[in-house]
Order: sequence, then structure tokens, then C-alpha cells
Amino acid sequence: MEKNYNPKDIEERLYDFWEKNDFFKPNKNLNKPTFCIMMPPPNITGNLHMGHAFQQTIMDILIRYNRMQGKNTLWQVGTDHAGIATQILIERKIYIEEKKTKKDYNRNDFIKKIWEWKKKSNVSVTKQMRRLGNSVDWGREKFTLDPDICHAVREAFIILYKNNLIYRKKRLVHWDSKLETVISDLEVDHRLINGKKWFIRYPILKNNNKNIKIKYLLVSTTRPETLLGDTALAINPKDSRYNYLIGQFVICPIVNRIIPIIGDNYADLKKDTGCVKITPAHDFNDYEVGQRHKLPMINIFTFNGKIKNKFSIYDYQGKKSDIYSSFIPDKLQNLDILSARKKIVHEIEKLGLLEHTKECNLLVPYGDRSGIIIQPMLTNQWYLKTLQLSKLAIHAVKNKKITFIPVQYEAMYLSWMKNIEDWCISRQLWWGHRIPVWYDNKKNIYVGHSEETIRKEYNISKDIMLYQDSDVLDTWFSSGLWTFSTLGWPKKTEFLRMFHSTNVLVSGFDIIFFWIARMIMLTMYFVKDCHGEPQVPFKDVYITGLIRDEEGKKMSKSQGNVIDPLDMIDGISLQNLIKKRTSNLLQPHFSEKIRESTIKQFPHGIDATGTDALRFTFSALASNTRDIKWDMNRLKGYRNFCNKLWNASRFVLMNTKDHVYFNFLLDESMLSVNKWILIKFNKTVQLYRESLDAYRFDTAANILYDFIWNVFCDWYLEFVKSIIKLGSFQEVYNTKNVLIYVLELLLRLSHPIIPFITESIWQRVKKIKNINNKTIMLQPFPEYNNQLSDKNVLSNISWIQKIIIFLRNIRIKMKISSTKLLPLFLQNISSKKKKLIKENTFLLKNIAYLNEITILSQDSHEPSLSIKKVIDEVNVLVPILKIVNREDELKRLSTEIEKIKSKILIYKETTSNQKFLRFAPKDIINQKIKTLKNLNKTYLTLSHQLEYIKIHSKHNNA
Repeated sequence: MEKNYNPKDIEERLYDFWEKNDFFKPNKNLNKPTFCIMMPPPNITGNLHMGHAFQQTIMDILIRYNRMQGKNTLWQVGTDHAGIATQILIERKIYIEEKKTKKDYNRNDFIKKIWEWKKKSNVSVTKQMRRLGNSVDWGREKFTLDPDICHAVREAFIILYKNNLIYRKKRLVHWDSKLETVISDLEVDHRLINGKKWFIRYPILKNNNKNIKIKYLLVSTTRPETLLGDTALAINPKDSRYNYLIGQFVICPIVNRIIPIIGDNYADLKKDTGCVKITPAHDFNDYEVGQRHKLPMINIFTFNGKIKNKFSIYDYQGKKSDIYSSFIPDKLQNLDILSARKKIVHEIEKLGLLEHTKECNLLVPYGDRSGIIIQPMLTNQWYLKTLQLSKLAIHAVKNKKITFIPVQYEAMYLSWMKNIEDWCISRQLWWGHRIPVWYDNKKNIYVGHSEETIRKEYNISKDIMLYQDSDVLDTWFSSGLWTFSTLGWPKKTEFLRMFHSTNVLVSGFDIIFFWIARMIMLTMYFVKDCHGEPQVPFKDVYITGLIRDEEGKKMSKSQGNVIDPLDMIDGISLQNLIKKRTSNLLQPHFSEKIRESTIKQFPHGIDATGTDALRFTFSALASNTRDIKWDMNRLKGYRNFCNKLWNASRFVLMNTKDHVYFNFLLDESMLSVNKWILIKFNKTVQLYRESLDAYRFDTAANILYDFIWNVFCDWYLEFVKSIIKLGSFQEVYNTKNVLIYVLELLLRLSHPIIPFITESIWQRVKKIKNINNKTIMLQPFPEYNNQLSDKNVLSNISWIQKIIIFLRNIRIKMKISSTKLLPLFLQNISSKKKKLIKENTFLLKNIAYLNEITILSQDSHEPSLSIKKVIDEVNVLVPILKIVNREDELKRLSTEIEKIKSKILIYKETTSNQKFLRFAPKDIINQKIKTLKNLNKTYLTLSHQLEYIKIHSKHNNA
């Protein structure tokens, strides 16, 4: 075995060995229990980030753990086409390389460009997955635009449409004018910014009504440009100042549109002027008011965020209307929104209708991908009705068919599902699943898999032109079918029967609504069991926290704090790290700031730590908290941990090179330390399995770390070294058996978390243990033996450990050389412990560097000037007069005595203070008095020791 642990030498070679031997593949043994995880498909737009690596590590731990328990295991792998993100990336790419935009291509040629890029990009993502050690079935790798997945998506749309769950309607949506598509409200980032309110006068149309005493109503707005689309002014019916005006009319400035004054509780009496302008086509709240009052809707913006040349006017149902003029003043046409705002404010000021302006804080919606302000826009979109689907999905969680871990996320899920709105499933993109809808010239709708099947189904002649809807489906629609479309649905495949419902979904809380809820709704609608009952997509939902940087900030490319998992595995120079962090920035002006922060954080780049150390860190950080701070120091610490395991295994292999292993039974003749390690390991197996079964990966990692570092390496191997050096032939032989046995099982136990190092070591250990199997990952996982426990053995070895620690502390405190032999005296010792000492004398002597161990009778005098400690009711004494340097010891004792005297004075003062004795709680008073007594005892002991050394020093000098 190599002297130094070098992950780079073993990891890629081992993964290649696993993959080529098909160890990751499930089999078709129907008698075996199954275990299946669907990997949330990462986007093809770039590299895996820390969140992906974290979650995929958790999944791989579960997969390897269950595979080793003999289950037929499938980890389904795949990637997502990521509609918006991919289109943005390719548009930017062709602009940089060709100075062209999407509009310079036809749809098919643009999509061809994306497919060319996808072939290269996918290699990068799958390479990262392999480096992370993901034991996925690569033979079943899926992409959300694969032909079979496309067929499943179209089939799902057709079924939902024919069952009246999908409809098309003109409604208000979040519109991204840079991407020119609708986006989900979940993709909107609301930011608090400094802004303005403009207070504008709307002249009242009196029509000879003498009861109207005022000339205008004052309205405040933060978006004055939208007054072009106003169709009403609202007043609260309870507003005694203005409610008599309800039913009257005002003139909308600039466009001189006569609009009604309506009564609606949406107008807040206490907010600003109490009067609210209503623009149903460009504000979500106004849209609701417009629906209640059947107001017309006027669209004033183009899809690319400019003022239109003509208003588009619709009635409240979305049908075209000519109720108002469609004329827009020439000076406003084709202006971008902010330019139009300035112009409109200027015109209102000229008309004398601007009362005043006011500074304020505004919550403004931004697109989380494009970074521009999102506009509410009236457009035709496709919607999925969710009321019927959500009822089943709510029932599944409430009745524990699906369990959220941690449980608090269940409430978040249920709250959202109870208030769910219909899902806008269309997007105005070219890349994605094109909506399977065709129209004829009369706008009749036909739904089917292709134009050919539609013509056949509806008996449409070739003379009638059909054209397909240009929109694509929301990416989350196709990924919502992921658990069953990847297993062959709509066909009733063997894999669908074997592995659905899947066992667990590992995901982040940030996509509970985006993806998890939608998967549950769609799966339960489409997939039924043999009794016709809806199947859930997964039984458990394990929600991870979000990995943040060391300061707790979210990792993002614009912040420049993203760390590529591979850069920690393989290492990266500072120069390359800066280059990686500053390339392809959406906002290039951040590059200098990112460069400076990178130099500060990683002045020498990032050292290679290997995959296992990274995986162990992820496991150790996988707590139930919502946010997880990344810690580079812990990563380095776990790299040392892997190194410790490597060196310990190397010691075992070196000392058992020619050993002939045989299976053994735990019996009375076995040395106590060997019984102890078997019992300790057995308990570790129990606690470790309980932790993994409960998804407590942090606890499992800590249990493993403690056993390997503290129990196996620091204690057991020390005992073993002494046994090999001083034990009898039989003791040495038996110990080597136990050593090999425990190490081999320990490697199996550790394998799910640290697969590479364990496989590498196991390949050597298996030869000594005469195992013929090819890989550790198909070995049985260690099981807890409830017969293997003995409290006496544990307490006996614990007593020996305490004595050794006591002796080591004396050496440190009194600066005694680690190799200087000490005498040890034991008094008040039971017959059982005498037997234990007799058995382990050579261990104690060798490990603690003792020249003798003397057992004193009950009435024997203690050795002169001894350091004494009662350990498990036994007096443990070390005489130090002849061992220590007298001058040094006198100095040490004097210093200790002075410290004790200072403490005694403080406690004396406190315990004699009448105010303290009167008001302090009794337990506090008693504690202080007890501490004072102990201090006095220590003072007397130290004083006697000091005097004793002084007397003997004089005597020796004489």
C-alpha cells in the first residue's frame, strides 16, 4: 500500500472500474426489495454548483447504503433542458461570437445551435457527477428533450386538455420584456429600492352636477406611465369625503379618456389620498378590481417594454373592444418605459395637474434571470387548473403517504397548496417542449402528438392549413413528470412497475413549490397502482438547507463567491480561480470586486482535498438547519481524517501481510481490548444505521469520525502495537484476526460516505480475509448484533484509558519526558480489577511508559509525595520526588499555591457577604461554600507537598 494518501491516484481509476463492471445497474430480480431515487435533473446550462454536489452526495450515500443492504437499487440520472436559462446563454453566445441576435435566425436553425452546444455542455456536467462518485445507472441517463420524454410530455398535455384541465385565456402575467416571455411569480425577485410617488390631479367631469364642490380627485402613483391604461378611479364606499362621487366620471390626463369613479374596498382610506387609479392591464390588484367591476383592459406596452403605437383594448373577458380610442400621442410612441415616465410627468406638469412628488421606498419586481424590472402584462397563455389536482396532493401529505423531513416543511407545502392558483404553463421561447396544439385559419384548436395524427383523428384535408402554437411549455411541466416519464410512462414498463413509487426525493426548500408540489399533483393524476389508486411520486421528501459561503451569503456568480466542487477535489490556482469567477458575468462591472474578494479569500488558490473529504464535509454539515455555512477549515480537517484512515489501514496491512485469517468467536480467552473493540464497533454500527435511517447524515458522520479517529486509531491501534510487540504468539495471532475483521467491516460501514478510499483499502484487505467479491459496494452492510454487548468490558477498558490519560497529563503538567519510565501504585482495588491489571500489565507498561505497577494493600502507606487520583474508586498514585526536577517543582507548586490563595480570598469574601447570603438562591450559596472547602483542601495538599520537597532538598544537600 502506498505510503502517502493521494486521492487523485485512486479516484478516477476506481470510478472507471465501477462503471465498466456495471456495478451501478439494478437487476430484474423481482424477489428483492427495491430502492429508487430520482436525481433532480440539473440544468444543462453550466457546471454543477455546491448545492448540486451537496444533494447528490446525500443521494449517493442513501443509494450505496441501500445497495449494500441487498436491495435492487436504481438511481435515475438525467439533465434538464432549462428553457429560459439555456436560451439566454445561447443568445449571449451568438451575440459575442457572431454579433447576431435570435431574430437573425429562424426557429429551427436557432434550436440546432442549442443542440450543438448541448452535446459539449452535457459532457461537463456528467464528468462532475462521476468525479463526485455518483453511483448512477448511466445506461438509463435521460434528458428532458429525449424523444421518449417528449412523447410523455405531449401525452400528459393531451390527457389534461381532453379532461378540461388545460385552457387558454387572456390574463395578467409577470412579463419579462428582455426575454420577451411570461415568467412564474416564483421567478420574480422583489427588491426594496428608493423611489418616488407622483400625486396627480384627475379633473372631475361635472356635467352640470351642482352637488360636486371639488374640481378634481388627487391620486398617487409610483408608475405614472400606466395612466395611459387607466379605466377607472376607485374610492372606498366608507370614505365620507368622496363616496358621494361614486358613479361620476373623471378625465384621465394626457389621453383625455373619460373613466368612471367606482366604489371598492381595495381603496384604502388611510393610504395616501384614499383615491386609487385602476389600470387592469398592468397591475395585479387592479386586474382583480377590473374583474369585479367588469372594466375594460387597455394594454399600453409592447412585448419588448416600449409604449405601443396603438392601444390594445379588451373587455373584462379578454375579447377585443372599441369602447375607447386606440390613439396614443406621437411623442410617446415607441419610448421605453422609463423615458415615457419622464415625458408623461413633464406633460402632466405642463397641464398643471402635478400636485407634488414624494420620496419613498418601493418593493419592485425584478426577473431573477434577466435582472430587469418585471411588468404585469395582459397576454394569452395556457393554464392548468390546479384545484382538483391539489386536493389529492394535500391528502397524500396529510395522510402520511408522503413524509417531509424535517417535518416543518410540511406546513410550508400545505400552506402554499391550499392557496394555489391555476398554473401558467406556457412560455414564449423557442427552446423547449412545443405546445402540442395546432390551429386552422378559423382559430379552431386541435390537440395531438403531431400534425399528421391530428389530420387523421379529425379528418382534416391537406387543403386546410394547420399551424402549431409557437409557445413552449414551462420547464417545470416536463420535470413535473420526471419520476414516471423516466421509467417509461405512458407505457406500463417493467421498470415503472418495479421502481414506482420511488423512495425518497432529496431537494432544497426553495423548489418545494416550483417542482415538488407539481410533481406530486401530476404524478397522482397520471400514475395509478394495480387497484387504480393514485401513486405518490416518492414516499419521503428530504429537504436540505442551502449551502452559503463562510459569511452566510448566498453563493452566486454575480457575488463572485461560487466554488466549483471540482476545484476543491482537484485544486485550482488563484489565477485560474479568478478567471473562472469573472468569465461570462451577466454584469461585467462586478469583475474587479470579485477579483479582490477572491485574492483575499484564497491568496494561494485552493488545495486539492479529494472527493472523499468533500463528501464527508457535506455529510457532516447536513443538519436540519435552513442555511448551511460552508467551512473550508472543516474540509481540510476531513482531508486529514481520510489521511488518518489511510495510515491506520496501512499499519494494519503491514502487520498482517502473511497472516492466515480465520473466522473467530468472541470467548472468555480473548483479550479484553479485543472484546472491547468488537463491542464498541457493534454499538457504532447500531448508532450509525439509526442515523442514516433517520436522514441524520451529520450525526452519522460524527459517529464514524469518532470511532475511526478516537476509538480505532488513537486507542485500539496503540493497544495492538503493544500486543504485537509483547504479547504471546496466540494473543498476537488472535489480535490480528480481530484487527482485520474490524477494519474490513469498518470500511464497509464507511463506504457510503467515503467510497473511494474505502474501496481502495478494501481491495487489499479482502485478500487477507479471503473474500472473492469484486467490489466493496456489493458487500453486505454491517448489521447490529444485539447479543454482542458487555458493560463490564467497556467499563474495564474505560478505566485503563483513564489511567493512561491521567499519566499522560502528569507528564505534560510536570514536563516529564514521554519516554521516562514512571512507577504506578494502585490501592483500594477489587479482585476483578486486579485480574484486569494482570492481563493488561504489558499494555499499560508499554503505552504509559511504566517501569513497575505495584498494588498496595488497604493498610499500606502511600508513597511519599505522590500525585493521586481516584479513578473508578481505585486510588491511582504516582510518586514524583525522584522523578521531577526539584527546583522546577518548587517553582510550579509555589505558583499553583498563589493562584489557589487568590481564589480562596475571593470565595471567602463572597460567602461572608451578608447581602449575598440573604438574597442569593440556596443552591448557589451551597455551591460557593463547597468550592471554598475544595480550594482549602487543595491548598493544604499543595502546601504539604511544597514543605516535603523543601525538607528533602535540605536533607539531600546536607
